[in-house]
Amino acid sequence: MLHYLVTLQVADKKGLVEQIAHAVSRHGGNWLDSELKHIDGIFAAILLLEVPASNWDNLVDSLECIEGLTMTFSKTSKQTNELKQQSFSLVAYDRPGLVHDISNKISALGINIENFSSSYESASHTGIALFRANFDLGMKNSEQEERLCEALYAIGDDVVLDKISR
Repeated sequence: MLHYLVTLQVADKKGLVEQIAHAVSRHGGNWLDSELKHIDGIFAAILLLEVPASNWDNLVDSLECIEGLTMTFSKTSKQTNELKQQSFSLVAYDRPGLVHDISNKISALGINIENFSSSYESASHTGIALFRANFDLGMKNSEQEERLCEALYAIGDDVVLDKISR
């Protein structure tokens, strides 16, 4: 069994997840991990699939039969992860370049972004545009965590950062 990372995009319509899951199952695949999202009328998915090598091409053909679907895929290999995992939630006033500022601070410290999810919303009482992000990071040690918090708070006085326990 081989592992494949698959990305899919298609105009959203009812039944897409079932259609994709059916194709994976019909070709002997196992759905290991995923992120599915509806954004501005588009269904976007990132899937980690385990599929028998002899069935892979047929699965690709089945998925490509979904009207309007674009797909990319790569064969993967599991790597050991010796990094400390930590999750954070950040809220700040929305402004252009904020994701760049955040990712720049994280990267400068040699920290790996393993998951990043963000959204735009309006503050309930004031209507001020807010940026909200949840992210999981892989860090070498607790010193990196301390330096990260300092760096993210330096982005602006409006930054609220919470460490999330799992």
